[in-house]
Amino acid sequence: MTKRQTTSLPFRRMLRVAVAAAAGLLGLHAVAPAHADGPCRSAHFEDMGYVVCSFDPAEAQLRLFWRDESGRPYRTFSALAGALDRQGTKLTFAMNAGMFLPDFTPLGLHVEEGRELRPVEAAAAPADVHPVPNFYKKPNGVFYIDGGSAGVLTTERFLSLRPKADYATQSGPMLVVNGRLHPAFIEGSRDRTRRTGVGVSASGSVHFAISDSPVNFYDFARLFRDRLGCRNALFLDGGRGTGLYSPELGRNDWSWHGGFGPIVGAVEQR
Repeated sequence: MTKRQTTSLPFRRMLRVAVAAAAGLLGLHAVAPAHADGPCRSAHFEDMGYVVCSFDPAEAQLRLFWRDESGRPYRTFSALAGALDRQGTKLTFAMNAGMFLPDFTPLGLHVEEGRELRPVEAAAAPADVHPVPNFYKKPNGVFYIDGGSAGVLTTERFLSLRPKADYATQSGPMLVVNGRLHPAFIEGSRDRTRRTGVGVSASGSVHFAISDSPVNFYDFARLFRDRLGCRNALFLDGGRGTGLYSPELGRNDWSWHGGFGPIVGAVEQR
């Protein structure tokens, strides 16, 4: 990753602050609902487009999914939606929920209905793997749901606190840790791709985001911290591993990996 050379960083910071202040006065950074009755809406932050889907975990039924009743990975949002429909429920939102192995097994921790189906991956990246995969860029972290609340913690903090978790997924790197961007992120980096992530704001709301176009880690992390008010946020995946299911937006994305591993979704009773 390299820094842009065309404009000095101090000047760019001042320019960004000035633009942000003006945009705030004009309402240019407003996150406008695409449909009033759905959780997902289009958002713009510093000339980048995103879809942001927000939930109150005390009201929404947020869950994690991996395998169907036969033990096979769902892989697609359509397969998951169909299975839930046969159970008398409706999938209203879904997004890829973390990285996975070639057989669609979650790379790290995966908990469903309080059952740990995959353990925490606390090891460092294999020494012979270069560059270091995103999952292993410490600190990585865990997104978890416990009844009517949710949180994002670094993996180390999660292992230390061992919070009760009905659902949990591990990924990495962390985007925001206690209000600070991940120390490895570089402003102006040209390492850009489509990205997904999740954060929890001070109010306890859960925010999922997917970029409309390639974005670097630095700018993506700032979306969560500076626009969505998340003191802690976690990267879920990037590039071909990203996807969104949103009926009100007409989205039912497909992964070019042949499917997704872990999936996070919101469910409603029919």
